[in-house]
Amino acid sequence: MRRYDDPVETRMGLVSGLEGPEQFLWRGRLWKVRAVIAHWVETGPWWQSGGARAVIGSDDPARSPGADSRSVDLLGERELWRVEAGRGPVRDSVDGDDTGGVFDLAFDWADGRWALVGCTD
Repeated sequence: MRRYDDPVETRMGLVSGLEGPEQFLWRGRLWKVRAVIAHWVETGPWWQSGGARAVIGSDDPARSPGADSRSVDLLGERELWRVEAGRGPVRDSVDGDDTGGVFDLAFDWADGRWALVGCTD
């Protein structure tokens, strides 16, 4: 899977009876979601918060790799959707014209934005 961090415009709707991303616009092309493969939520880096460092006895940000002096929002989450999507109707790729792929879409609750974070096509 190739990794990206590209902003996408996403339209929500019903896909296979579930509420989720129905369409997304990526690099000027409209993709229609055919199926939701997986859906999960990732939390923010809670281990970098001042409170967590204080509990484990490492209140010094310099001793915690990747940590900074800013407070980390423990409720920061992003919702991820692994979807199968295509640019046209499903058809056999006998002529080598592949019309779809698998995409990872992320919704960041902190800023209310969608991003395409992975793709296998």
